[in-house]
Amino acid sequence: MQPVLAAWAGMLIVGGVIMVVIGLRRRPDVRRPPRREAESLGRLWARITRRPPGEAGRRRDLILLAAVIAGFVLAAATGWLIMIVVAPAVAWVLPLILVPPRDRDVILLEALDRWVRNLSAALPTGKSVPDAIRLSGRTAPDAIAEPLGGLITRLNNRWDSRDALMRFADDLDSPDADTVIAALILAADRGANGAALTLSELADSIQSQLKGRREIATERAKPYIVVRQVTVITAVTLGAAFLFARAFFEPYGTGLGQVILAVLIALYLGSLLLMRRRATPPKRQRILIGTGR
Repeated sequence: MQPVLAAWAGMLIVGGVIMVVIGLRRRPDVRRPPRREAESLGRLWARITRRPPGEAGRRRDLILLAAVIAGFVLAAATGWLIMIVVAPAVAWVLPLILVPPRDRDVILLEALDRWVRNLSAALPTGKSVPDAIRLSGRTAPDAIAEPLGGLITRLNNRWDSRDALMRFADDLDSPDADTVIAALILAADRGANGAALTLSELADSIQSQLKGRREIATERAKPYIVVRQVTVITAVTLGAAFLFARAFFEPYGTGLGQVILAVLIALYLGSLLLMRRRATPPKRQRILIGTGR
């Protein structure tokens, strides 16, 4: 036995020396992967995992990493290998389905309301519609700041006002925005005659729509409150039972038990995903479609 151990030790020493020599050798710089490939991978990850943009996305990725680590720790402590998959799945799905989806129409309507009122205030001073749009870019709401910046750039590059506004409508992709942009197109063609009054009435109409949409959003949020409460109570109860009544969970320690546990968790999370899908407002048909080039 000792000669075998000596042989293994000698091989490990020689292998270690070889690895050190290889590591110390100067190697040519390895080219970094193209930026486009990194960006495409990032977009693929964001699309598959529904990663939110900015700081919220980085925070979500850290939560997922912590959940993966917690899953390995739980698997080592309990012997339930299924926790390696369950912990990240729960950490990914629960924040997504326990918070009501933000109604994009409400956010966009709020931004359009502010923008339209700024335009209606600028037009009576003698400015043309394109000039009023350029001026409104300084105080643009965040929800439309980027598309509005593109519109102003096209106007500065001497695009026709109608074509630039139609592309702006495609960027916003909303029937509510189409109504406002259609009024702006008519105002630009007619030299802004009566545009201020038209936009002011549009802003009042947007306010009425906002009131109704907010009431609908409040009603849609109520089931989420109930589901949150049920989920918290269930998690606390199961956690207490796991700590003080371990015998209850013994059947789940077997291979078949872990499969059953995974199915039960998947059914619960799937039902919550279905609830979120039904609570998401359907996309409405637009008025202006695909003519901006």
